[in-house]
Amino acid sequence: MNENQDVINIVESGVLGFVVGDAFGVPVEFTIRSQRKRDLLTEMIGNGSHPVPEGTWSDDSSMTIATLDSIRECENINYDDIMSKYCDWVFNKKYTATDEVFDVGSTTGYAVDNYYKNKMHPVDCGGKDEMSNGNGSLMRMLPIAYYLHFSNIDYSTKVDIVTNYSSLTHGHEVSILGCLIYNDYMNNLLNGMSKEDAYYDLDIERYRLHFSEETVEKYRRILKHELKELDEDSIKSTGYVVDTLEASMWTLLNTNSYEEAIVEAVSLGDDTDTVAAITGSMAGTIYGVNSIPERWLSKVRKVDYIKNIVTGFCDVINKNNSKVYGFINKPEFFDL
Repeated sequence: MNENQDVINIVESGVLGFVVGDAFGVPVEFTIRSQRKRDLLTEMIGNGSHPVPEGTWSDDSSMTIATLDSIRECENINYDDIMSKYCDWVFNKKYTATDEVFDVGSTTGYAVDNYYKNKMHPVDCGGKDEMSNGNGSLMRMLPIAYYLHFSNIDYSTKVDIVTNYSSLTHGHEVSILGCLIYNDYMNNLLNGMSKEDAYYDLDIERYRLHFSEETVEKYRRILKHELKELDEDSIKSTGYVVDTLEASMWTLLNTNSYEEAIVEAVSLGDDTDTVAAITGSMAGTIYGVNSIPERWLSKVRKVDYIKNIVTGFCDVINKNNSKVYGFINKPEFFDL
């Protein structure tokens, strides 16, 4: 197997794991946990919470695919181009499963408007107040985790990149820290660490160098390594970024296969698509693409389209491997 195919297999495992989890959770988004436990979902279905057919992925995957495509085209992280592609998604229905947009978060919509209508610099578009800490930047962090893993850059620069990328839509440091913890955990997994070792390697002191104590404290249950032992009743699965990261990591740490992880993630209820998507990205990385049930994957929309973008993204990864990359920030506005 050549080097490029190795990278494709790695990235495809996480991306398809993410998209399948997203599509699996879409039909039961916003339903309560007691209902999910009573009517345990084990197969890919359609309609339900949204009037879309089975295998339809949501804004989580749309923004993730758009980011992959931007890096594929620009061969680096270009914040203007990423935001332009988010606008193309919202206004032109690009990067969607069924050529329809049905789920744009309010904070993300605000940021897209800031860029498209108000012509703001991309990294200034995201909300920076305490109430702007939904999971909208965490849910699209996977491409950056891959890009940074294969980069030859120092940790402080990685923090800056995660900060800027989150701030496209979510600029408060609680959201940024959640994205960084996810990025570091994924990096550990991609380095071949077990899910447990990757978790216990997360060092709270590292984050205290970059974030306020108040913000770090919000992630105490993760960073003090208490998460795995918590009872399910103490795990929330809301759209709040801290809850989403806790639910995803708790699910991963307490299951033993991709299928088990996705079923458990969705059974938590509430923000089922995002919790399952993020869980799926990590589970796909650990267990591999062949662990994704074919009966689920075969129902997912536009899989070949996603694979083609992943292949182009991986071509860039291999082309730029072991180089220090350039990051373009100059505002260049456009008409859609």
